[in-house]
Amino acid sequence: MDTVRRNNVTVTGNPQGRPVVLAHGFGCDQNMWRLTVPALAEDYRVVLFDYVGSGRSEPSAFQEDRYSSLDGYAGDVVEVCEALDLRDAVFVGHSVSAMTGVLAAGTAPERIGALVMVAPSPRYIDDDGYRGGFSADDIDELLASLEANYLGWSAAMAPLIMGNAERPELGEELKNSFCATDPEMARVFARTTFLSDSRDDLKQVAVPTLVLECSQDVIAPREVGAFVHRAIPGSTLVTLDATGHCPHLSAPEATNEAILKFLAALR
Repeated sequence: MDTVRRNNVTVTGNPQGRPVVLAHGFGCDQNMWRLTVPALAEDYRVVLFDYVGSGRSEPSAFQEDRYSSLDGYAGDVVEVCEALDLRDAVFVGHSVSAMTGVLAAGTAPERIGALVMVAPSPRYIDDDGYRGGFSADDIDELLASLEANYLGWSAAMAPLIMGNAERPELGEELKNSFCATDPEMARVFARTTFLSDSRDDLKQVAVPTLVLECSQDVIAPREVGAFVHRAIPGSTLVTLDATGHCPHLSAPEATNEAILKFLAALR
């Protein structure tokens, strides 16, 4: 299947600019970047896409075996880069997509030359000497609830994940995005996301990396941002004055400013 159609790839911005690939997180789609695209479009070639099973991707391309591992999603990223012949791209990944970017950069270093991690987490479950924010029982309960009643789970979780009580419309938007995803495909992506452990992969990152964390985030607490920063040699950590797990929606000005500053320093 044609990769551009499979992943609903959209290209905008400056055709002569350095490519910047924007990758959404679980339950979302490329529309979640709509407040970031205008900030990049003048100087950069902006590439957006939907993971298979999300947004307007091609549903018939979904294969549970492939997408039961982050390697499957990272493979799609590499194939998108190959289809567009992107070289030295900056990969901006939100949440779990930060880790797919790490894997993709390791697989195709000629395609991805820098990483921006927005609210990343290499492991959501607490471990000895590591705080991911959730116990194993927490994650088991979360996944069981999602699988039993996906729409109900979406309605309950979206406001908590967005974390901005002053703007309930953002939580409603995230809920609608969750609910637009096929429940069976969401089940697979959720298990892949919340049961993943990419901590060892961080040590292999050899490209300039920006880590963006929020000052308050129930999904990726600040201990996680600090861990990612320590694990990636030479990375830059910026703490945004933002609440919740989606700063590109709740605090777009601060998020865009941090990304643009990082991009400018790469030149």
